[in-house]
This record gives sequence, structure tokens and C-alpha cells, in this order.
Amino acid sequence: MLPRISEEITFRKLEILITFLESGSLARAAERLGTSAVSVHRALHSLEAGTRCALFRLEGRNLQPTDAAHALADVAREILQRMDEGISATRAIAGYGAERIRIGSLYSLTSGTVPSMIMALKARRPDVQAELILGSNADLVQRLRDGTIDAAVMGQPDAAPELETHALFEDDVFFAAPAQSPYAGLASIDLRDCAEERFVSLQEGFVTYSRFVDAFRIAGFEPQIVMKTNDIFSLMNLVGGGIGCTLLPGRVRGVLPPSVRLIPLQDRYAAVRQTIALCFLRTRERDPNLLALLAASRTLKLGGH
Repeated sequence: MLPRISEEITFRKLEILITFLESGSLARAAERLGTSAVSVHRALHSLEAGTRCALFRLEGRNLQPTDAAHALADVAREILQRMDEGISATRAIAGYGAERIRIGSLYSLTSGTVPSMIMALKARRPDVQAELILGSNADLVQRLRDGTIDAAVMGQPDAAPELETHALFEDDVFFAAPAQSPYAGLASIDLRDCAEERFVSLQEGFVTYSRFVDAFRIAGFEPQIVMKTNDIFSLMNLVGGGIGCTLLPGRVRGVLPPSVRLIPLQDRYAAVRQTIALCFLRTRERDPNLLALLAASRTLKLGGH
């Protein structure tokens, strides 16, 4: 059974106690709290009644706190902080937005899609501060589950029933080769003709790597991967430097180095596409910040072409 606390002890009175100890006088405490010195004095003596011990002593006309008052204030600070955190967590679960939103993103979406979404969100909710966290698809799914990000713009996950997903656009996958490569002038490429080629790729966990694997499964052979990297911009530079060829989504076309060419895959690889989606936990579907982000994304013309 929980202990019963006197009704004389309230959060407001504990706040008054802390403010009085920090400010040093009834008048200054009243000014900081937006009330009267009489009200502060009454609240402090009410706490004495609730704790049934002396918290203050009178020295001349000044009220001096005892060690007991400082001990109560130390506990009160912790209690008020924990309650504030609890209220914030409760509001989030109940669907009330915070003053910031943490948005996860794939590296390849930072050149256009995500900045456009954030600007559209700011137009709807100017007081909300956006924080951007980058990672692979696998990283972002785990961060959503852990609650370290609020939403993610990424490849639509295959098996995540706890996530609400809203498709934003479909993105084709292209063969990427150095500009001086014999492949650069082709109208389309069949990967089966590249069995002897060297390739570079992203690490496992990125949606582009997953489609890379899917494409070569259709081609019927395992590519010779000579190097892997953790971000798509480094991957493009590896291709431009002649380290190897790769597969890239069409959305990177605007930031493609001049030393790299994108060549369409033949129709047999048409299924190797990426669905880019806005994702968040189903338990957060009523959060005003997430609803505003979703609404903002729907007003934009997003795509990989």
C-alpha cells in the first residue's frame, strides 16, 4: 500500500519552497513566482503543517530555513523533475506534440527530400525544432523502436508491423559506372553481362544494398564486391574513382559526381525499386508533430527523378 501524504503538501508548495531557498527572501520569491509575499509565507507554513516539523526559524523579521527545509527541497527537486518527465512521456503517448521532433533519414535523402519536408513542417508548426539523425534503414527502424527518433524517412521496411508507414514515392535503381567506362554510353544494361566486373556497395542494412542483392539474385550470380562503405556519397566517389561499379537509386542524380554515369537496367529488373516512406510508431499516430510532418510531406512533389 502506498504511503499517504498530507494534503498540505502539493507540487506548487514544493516549487515555492525551492524558489524561496534559491532567492533568499519572501519578496524575491514572490516576484519570481508572480504572486504575493503573503502567499509565499502561507505556503511555507502550510508545508510545516504537512510535514509536522519545523522547516524555518524567525531571525528578526527574516525567515531562515532549517536543515530540514533543505532536505525537503532536495527531494522536491527530484520529484518535480521526475513528474515533468512523466508528464512529457504521457503527453507523447496520448498524442500531444513536443517542442522538437527528431527525424531519421537515409543519407541519400538529405539532398532534397528531407530538407523540403522540414521546411514544409516549419511552415505548419514554426515553434517546433527539427533534429536530423542519419543512418541505414536497419539503424532507423531500431531507433524508432527504441524511441530515440520520432519519425524516419527511409526505404519502406518489409517486416515492421509496429510501424505506421506512408509511401512518399517510388525510386528506380540504376547501374552506376565511371564516366569513361564502356558501359557509360549504353541505353540499358543487363547485369548478366557484368559477371566479370568489380563492384562496390553499401554495407548490409541499407535499403540500396538490399536492392543491390535483389538485382543480382535476378541476374543469377554473386557480384565480386571489392569494397563496402557506410554512406552513399562515398559510394559514388568510389565509382567515380574507378574502384568499381555499383547500383544507385535515381534520387542521387542531382548530386552525382561528373565522373559517374547512371545507366538504366533492362526491364527484367523492373521489380528492383525502392519505396521511400515516412515511418513512425503506431502508438504515436495521434502526435500533432507527426501528423503535421505527414501532412507536410503530402503537399510536396517528391521523387527520385
